[in-house]
Amino acid sequence: MTIKHLLLTSKIIGCLTITVVFFSCKKEKITTPQISPVTLGLYEYASGINKRIFLPVTQVGTKAVTYYTVFDTGSSGMTLDATDILPASMITSSGFQFTGDSVVVNGITVTSTKGTISFGDQLSSTKEYGNLAYANITIGDSQGNLALKRVPFFLYYKIVDETGAKLPAHASDVFGVGPGTSYVTSLIQSPLRNFNTGTNLTSGFKLATLNKSLFSTSGTYVTDLLTIGLNNSDLSSSGFIMHPLTYSNNGGYSPNIPATITYNGNTISGQILFDTGTPSTTVIEDHLATNAVGSLPANSTVTITTNKGFVYTYTTSSTGNLTEVQNPNNTGDYRTIFSLDFFISNEYLTDYGNHQIGLKNN
Repeated sequence: MTIKHLLLTSKIIGCLTITVVFFSCKKEKITTPQISPVTLGLYEYASGINKRIFLPVTQVGTKAVTYYTVFDTGSSGMTLDATDILPASMITSSGFQFTGDSVVVNGITVTSTKGTISFGDQLSSTKEYGNLAYANITIGDSQGNLALKRVPFFLYYKIVDETGAKLPAHASDVFGVGPGTSYVTSLIQSPLRNFNTGTNLTSGFKLATLNKSLFSTSGTYVTDLLTIGLNNSDLSSSGFIMHPLTYSNNGGYSPNIPATITYNGNTISGQILFDTGTPSTTVIEDHLATNAVGSLPANSTVTITTNKGFVYTYTTSSTGNLTEVQNPNNTGDYRTIFSLDFFISNEYLTDYGNHQIGLKNN
């Protein structure tokens, strides 16, 4: 499957007193292995105004594969099409065919827990139908990779667009790294949480600024974009402004950050999602907006200021930083969602261990 097709995881020695003379208690030194962060490259892909960053998945269970998953800060958990991973005889349009609570095939445990995941809003959404599954996975490829153990993920048997039309197999495989949990089950979270951080690292990742000039129709491999595992300097002295996250019983820790948004002389408050999974257009949700607002014209200026003082200003153009204004009463989504263009100018960090997101101008 090519990237182009993909646009649409003491031992203490006892002391023994042998005479009236006291001997010192000698302890065997315990050494805890120091874990180093793992840095991987991502593929930068563009088709017209749409941009994506892809993370390869090259092994699922015992199956060697090559699937380019959308690296997505806006969702939590990996979703993967079952086609060519499970036997075709197991996959039907109404679900997986097996008996019992679970089955193990090709090193993949497929459970009877079913669900549906939607991407988008009530105006336009893609729906995936599938089951909770577990497998060892390998992310990355020959240019750098990482094996993760027993990752819970969503294995889907069918994907349809807003019209109900079935999409091609693996048309929307997603590697969701958000801080929350899947709405299917709280067992599905970011696969990066399965990285062993030892005692010296904190669970999480940071994403370097993307290289605007390297986006291409063939997909350009860009080294050192993703760092998995955070050290103390990442969290204290690297210039990130940290934003504590809010917990909800439905979905876990939310990646939405309170902020004020200014555009065309209007200033509103809102919740902002910084979403690498949105390929081209930032959507400002303004409950006072009329249907006629629509797309902001080129050379419009937008400024956001978060509740922790992170400030970002950009100017729209005809080919980048595309922005439209919607009313949440129409879209059904109250979040202002920033597209992938945000990540060309800013660094991004998610700290799973302390439930916070870091933002940094670059």
